[in-house]
Amino acid sequence: MSLLDDIVALSHEFGTPDYVRGGGGNTSCKSADSLWVKPSGTTLAGMTPATFVVMSRAAMQHLYALEVPADSQAREALVKEVMAASVMPSQTGRPSVEAPLHELLPGTFVVHTHPAWVNGMTCSKNGAAVCARLFPDAFWIPYIDPGFTLCVEVRKRVQDFVAITGKAPSVLFLENHGIFVTGNTPDEIRTTYRRVMDTLRAEYVKAGVTLTLAMSAPAGEGAVEAARKAIAGTLGAEASAIVHADGFAVAEGPVSPDHIVYSKSFAYQGELTAKGVSAFQSAHGYLPKVIITAAGIFGVSPTLKQAALALELARDGALVCQLARAFGGIQFMTDRARLFIENWEVESYRQKQV
Repeated sequence: MSLLDDIVALSHEFGTPDYVRGGGGNTSCKSADSLWVKPSGTTLAGMTPATFVVMSRAAMQHLYALEVPADSQAREALVKEVMAASVMPSQTGRPSVEAPLHELLPGTFVVHTHPAWVNGMTCSKNGAAVCARLFPDAFWIPYIDPGFTLCVEVRKRVQDFVAITGKAPSVLFLENHGIFVTGNTPDEIRTTYRRVMDTLRAEYVKAGVTLTLAMSAPAGEGAVEAARKAIAGTLGAEASAIVHADGFAVAEGPVSPDHIVYSKSFAYQGELTAKGVSAFQSAHGYLPKVIITAAGIFGVSPTLKQAALALELARDGALVCQLARAFGGIQFMTDRARLFIENWEVESYRQKQV
């Protein structure tokens, strides 16, 4: 099989709900000169050989010689230009913002995902200490804004790691984000992921934490329909699509960038009124995508796909919070980190693509 056949197979294998939600995660493979990386806004499950964006590895090295502005928006705009210039001719997709991180990791293949089982650790209060105990050969990265800042910091840390240990890490855990696994063969990737997932599963079982999301008893059809009508009547066109699930403990804050992108940082809770929604929008800068009611949890959006994704990521975030109990409880993203994601053009683009 070719490199592209291999990375397509890995993309499909790790493009399931056990590893990613929506357009989350990314994959790549590389030769001496070129990097093939998943485009932003696409899904791992839908990848084909033709979908990958081909980039010049030499051109990407120019990123690390940039004198970047202090302003985050100006910095990311400049980086976007260099990234676009690194794309080989006749390519149509926009490369994942994490492409430079894929380029600097040593393995031929890189698979980056956001499994709830992994994020139960990476989004927990004791995550760093637990990682050091369970995965002493892995690399823990404290939370850093995704994009150029993350790539530069990881590059420096990897170089320091190699200088000290004489080898490059094959596993990176990113706080409040997910996992990167790199290897020279598809089986190396699979073996590493299997070890990580089996180890974490055993820890949850030992801690007595249930691996599936705890759900409340179903509400009656009448109550669900009444809640639907209230949501539609209050939000209008912004709730043209409404998706329902039985009740669960929705996260009380932002869990990871992917959760912010698809279901926003905060859900709406309380009596659903025009005044309440207006107050929510004034406080957070957006209308709710997830609504908590006595009849269950609702994902709302102008489109069915976006409403379903809002609910799906809300459920995933709730499961991460549940799993994090094994490691000291959930650690939400800071307001500064949250606001960066909420205002980042890259994530806005990714959401529109999906």
